[in-house]
Amino acid sequence: MIKPMLKVAIMSSILLTGLSQAADVTLKFGYPANEDNIWHKAALKFKEVAETKSNGRIDVKLYPNEQLGKEMDVINSIQLGTADMTITGESLQNWAPKAALMAVPYAFTSSEQLTKAVNGDVGKEISEQISERTGLKPIAWFERGPRHLTSNRKILSPSDLDGLKLRVPNVPLFVKTWQALGAKPTPMAFSEVFTSLQQNTIDGQENPLSLINSASFYEVQKYVNLTGHVRSWIYVVIGQDKLNSMPADLRDIVLDAGQQMQSYEHSMFAADEAQLRSTLEARGMEFVQPDLDAFKAAAQKAVQEALTPEQLALYNKI
Repeated sequence: MIKPMLKVAIMSSILLTGLSQAADVTLKFGYPANEDNIWHKAALKFKEVAETKSNGRIDVKLYPNEQLGKEMDVINSIQLGTADMTITGESLQNWAPKAALMAVPYAFTSSEQLTKAVNGDVGKEISEQISERTGLKPIAWFERGPRHLTSNRKILSPSDLDGLKLRVPNVPLFVKTWQALGAKPTPMAFSEVFTSLQQNTIDGQENPLSLINSASFYEVQKYVNLTGHVRSWIYVVIGQDKLNSMPADLRDIVLDAGQQMQSYEHSMFAADEAQLRSTLEARGMEFVQPDLDAFKAAAQKAVQEALTPEQLALYNKI
């Protein structure tokens, strides 16, 4: 008969062994959005599903707010094997030119049109080239709210952009398009934008309402000019080598968790967009309706001139 104290010691040892057992797979998932953004909430869903369905064999570590570095740094880290997942989009065109079509000014005019493209041949061509050229595998996609221009002066037509120092992501197509529209585009990491606006190093920036709000740009910008110049999507990607190194059952769990994360984000998206305008207005921002026809006409010419023949062929499919 086992003595009571010995029984307690054995049970404690078993418990501690179970608690200290390391996960089979650890996924370091870094992205620019903060804890209030629906991308972070979707990432939490991914973590919950992956860890629960794997019974703890998968450990997902989330790093919002660029904790693992800026977007391009995290992509490079995944390629080097020191990070595993991120949320990224048109910046991938630096490796995979077709990724530029994920965010082309005025290419998409509705959520329905965009969804059809992502789930059809256009999305297939883009995701396949991303996998082939970057070593990153898309496992989910999120629709992004239309990108709008914020500034401290009203922008009603392209002529109002003259001399405007405008932060843009490091995306060649964005730079060329805004140059053609009359602005002075300045590529800059997202984490540097608020301080640059505060110090008047730049005059404006362009992003979806979700990032305008979560980054507190309302503290340093007066106007949201409803240019709606880009309606786009963004991928959640994982390192292909990392995914391939997993046991088949865990790989399936990761892919399934990606789809559940995607559905969860989509369910939040429409309600989030509806709430954001009223939130930003309550925080002091004024919404301005520019001459969209003038912007579309000027942007279309610039886009067609900026695209390579390969990109233009995919643009025509859209």
